[in-house]
Amino acid sequence: MAEATNDPVRLPPAPRIPKLVQGVAFVINRDKAVAAVARRHGSEFTLNLPIFGHTTVISDPALVKELFTANNDLIARAGTLGQVLGPGSTFSLDGLPHRQRRKLLVPPFHGKRMQGYEGIVEEEVRREIATWPEGDEFATMPSMMRITLNAILRAVFGADGAALEELRELLPPMVLKASRLAVMPPAARRDYGPLSPWGRVEKLRRRYNTVIARLIADARRDPGFEDRNDVLALMLQARYDDGSPISDDHVADELLTLLAAGHETTATTLAWAVERLRRHPRLLARLRDEVDAGGSDLLQATIFEVQRTRPVINGTARMTRQRIKLGEWVIPERHVVLVSISLAHATERSFTDAEAFNPDRFVGNPPDTHAWIPFGGGIRRCIGAAFANMEMAVTLRTLLQEFEFGTTYAPGEAAHSRGVATAPARGGRAVVYRRSLQEPRLVTADATEASA
Repeated sequence: MAEATNDPVRLPPAPRIPKLVQGVAFVINRDKAVAAVARRHGSEFTLNLPIFGHTTVISDPALVKELFTANNDLIARAGTLGQVLGPGSTFSLDGLPHRQRRKLLVPPFHGKRMQGYEGIVEEEVRREIATWPEGDEFATMPSMMRITLNAILRAVFGADGAALEELRELLPPMVLKASRLAVMPPAARRDYGPLSPWGRVEKLRRRYNTVIARLIADARRDPGFEDRNDVLALMLQARYDDGSPISDDHVADELLTLLAAGHETTATTLAWAVERLRRHPRLLARLRDEVDAGGSDLLQATIFEVQRTRPVINGTARMTRQRIKLGEWVIPERHVVLVSISLAHATERSFTDAEAFNPDRFVGNPPDTHAWIPFGGGIRRCIGAAFANMEMAVTLRTLLQEFEFGTTYAPGEAAHSRGVATAPARGGRAVVYRRSLQEPRLVTADATEASA
């Protein structure tokens, strides 16, 4: 485990490249930039980056574990998402306030409540795919965005209506604009007027705050408020150990965190899943047969492998509160340590034949939580990880039940940065054909029991 030390600072090697060049390369293509440095210097190295400054990059699972399990006195959050999402977001909190908040937010996304959300997700998938064209290639990412946004809105607020329709309209452009500005220098996140990039984000945020205030007021007036199980009601009912509630402003920030993180990253992973499966016809056939039989092991392994080979988030950062020893390195105070998710997922030390897309590596063999880290780790692991996994499983299962996918020998889609997230450049394009209603499907006792 990482520990405090007075030893002399000893950082991993750094490339002899001007800061400006490093910054430009990192902004243009983070994955290629860190991979190029890793080939020369190994799994740990030091960069000089915009926003972060001097940054130590790690990817070895042992060091990742040390960092993720470090005491809060040693390690703090790093990055700009807190500024984007608001002071009441878990991305803005540290130490005791962060631990207390997580304790209140975890219950809505675990246990039996997950089963209640599955029906919502399947309804949204079937609603969206009803209009999918047969035989014509199209980008699936817009559909995945609508599915995941509608599902998280219904899970969070428990019902539909005019307010949710307004959120459907304003959240996608707001999240995309804010995501792109989050990876820019701090000056980009200043309001220079209503036509400036951040000014437009702030305008959308004010609209969002107004809608959320109205939904909070409506929830409190609901005669059945105490019996509601949606996330908003549970957050409003939650109490800290001293009996105090989460403030309404902080509820708005946390809801934005859930809505933003809970739809874009999941939708992007689903688009990547379509992109990958179209290029692996034998796997596609096996998945269809498994789904028809009521199984899910290979489907779950495929989700793991999509997240490994096409991580939507490239890295997660921490900042040292004091000088610490991390493996053989001594990291100074207020120094950023960036865990490269893309490098961690691509190392042969953790994944044999790492460049290959091979879900069988995870069948009956769940990934190590310090080598496979699409949801981050430690006390800052994504609260909605279980929800996201369920959402992807239900969506892919339904698509496989309803469609045959046209396969292709075309090269894989390139990665395209949307700011914080990395998406398939052509939107995860697909060609689909509806499966015949007369097509025989194998239904076993086990399948019947699994679906009960």
